[in-house]
Parts: sequence; structure tokens; C-alpha cells
Amino acid sequence: MSDPHPVLCDYEGSDYQQSFWDRGGRAYEDAVEAIALRRLLPGAGSRLLDLGAGAGRNVPRYVGFEQVVLLDYSRTMLEQAQARLGLGDRYLYVAADGYRLPFAAGLFDTVVMVRVLHHMADPQAVLRQVGGVLGARGTFVLEFANKRNLKAIGRWVLRRQAWNPFRPEPIEFLPLHFDFHPGTVGGWLADLGLTVERTLTVSHFRSAPLKRLVPLAWLVRFDAWAQLTGGLWQLTPSVFVRARADEKPPAAQGAFWRCPDCRSLALSRTEAGWACGGCGAVWEVRGGIHDFRRPLTGHGAPKL
Repeated sequence: MSDPHPVLCDYEGSDYQQSFWDRGGRAYEDAVEAIALRRLLPGAGSRLLDLGAGAGRNVPRYVGFEQVVLLDYSRTMLEQAQARLGLGDRYLYVAADGYRLPFAAGLFDTVVMVRVLHHMADPQAVLRQVGGVLGARGTFVLEFANKRNLKAIGRWVLRRQAWNPFRPEPIEFLPLHFDFHPGTVGGWLADLGLTVERTLTVSHFRSAPLKRLVPLAWLVRFDAWAQLTGGLWQLTPSVFVRARADEKPPAAQGAFWRCPDCRSLALSRTEAGWACGGCGAVWEVRGGIHDFRRPLTGHGAPKL
């Protein structure tokens, strides 16, 4: 049975965008992930959810979408995303728990989840949430950390690693850092009525010596070619899949928000934020960020 309150990986106060991406020597990883997204995303759409958007690194790649909803548990990361992208009508910033998404069923025609699943103690629970908010025939682009990669296989063969990369269960190699077997992830998606249409293997050359010795443009070009073998085998540390939702009943007309506590759709805007007519919780809206982590009032509100 799923844990109703799994431990969360919280990047509040983190400089992750600057230390890992901007100054961390990750230009190769960023470039090849951009290629994978371009290949897997629809050319256009109405509403896209970036689940675990962080500081908005991938948002400029969502061309053709009328609205982009950036969701992260860290308010700090969302504030950094605001500074990069601005406010405006196209972007909506939401602080929320991935295990309790505050959205009406079937709201999004596209959901993107990159470098997020590996932080989830209960990955199936998060994927169920995605399946709930994804509309009929909607597109889900998922990246996950692959335990069956060449480095892990080599270490296991040489007995430098205890865990078997061919076993189906996830492996937690650091606290709240999980690697997954591609077959297991595919099974989880199938159980939710999500059909995998395409698989890309990414970051074939994620090696510090290679990145020092080989020009970036060459590595990116070679990786772009190698990604196309993803349907045949998955031996890279990162795997991207595009899955399609089955037919399902249409979303409730006009509904957008759903209370994370009682699941009511009866939310109305007040001066403080969103008030739930079902349980009385009030969810704060401040600085352009809709905060559904802890209510200001109602069950679960902080005690003074």
C-alpha cells in the first residue's frame, strides 16, 4: 500500500539551477535533453503541466502551448522561474505536492516530468496523479533514471556494486535518489492506461573525461543520433518516453483547481487565495504563486 505522506525532496532555498546547471558543467546534458524534448513533445497544445519545473529550465522549449503551468514544491525555485520568465498570462506558478496535485481531472493535454521521478519515494503514486490530470489522448513525456545502464552493469559484473541492475525493483542509491528498471516503468504506465509510443535513450556520453576531451558540439551530435536506438535497448543513465493516454470521460466543464485536502472542485477566489467550499481550507496566493502545500486555514493549517 502506498504511503499517504511520502517523504518529499524539498529544494527550498537551493541554488540548484545555478550550481548544477549554470555553473556545474552540464551543458552537454542540457543540450541532449532539449533534443529529446523536441522530438517527443507535440508541436502545439492548449495547456501543459511541467511537474517539478524547478527554476523553469525547460519552459522555453514548450513552444506552441497556449498556457504553461509550472509546478514545484519549492517556492524558492518558482521565484527563480518567475525572475527568468516573468509573469504574464501564459505562465502559471503553483507550489504543490506531486502526490496531491491541485487540479481538476483531465485538465492538461500535455504533462512533462523531467529529472523528477528519481526523487519520488512512491513513484507509482505520483504517476497516478499524472494519469488523473491528463486529458483523453493526452501526451505524457517522462524522463527517468535508468538502473540498467552500462556503468551499473559493468560495476555489477566486476563485483564493485552489490545491487543487480537487471532486477525490476527500484534502487535507492542515495537518500531520495532512485534508479528504475525500464520494464518496471513501462508496466506502471500501462497499468494507468498510458501507452508508450516512443522511447529515447539520452546522455550516452555522460562522462567527465569525455566532456573534457571531446568538443561539446560533437558529443551532442553523436548523442542525437544514438537517442534513436532507444526503442531497441536502454543502456543509458537517462531514458525519455512519450506515452499517450487512453480515451476517458471529458473533464468537468470550466473546472481548474481541486482542493488537495478534500478533492472538492468548489474553490472560489478570495483576497487571501483560494477558498475551498468543501472543507473550508484557504490556499494562499502570494507574489503570483498559488500555494497548495499547506492551507492558511482549515485542516492541515500551520498551528500558531
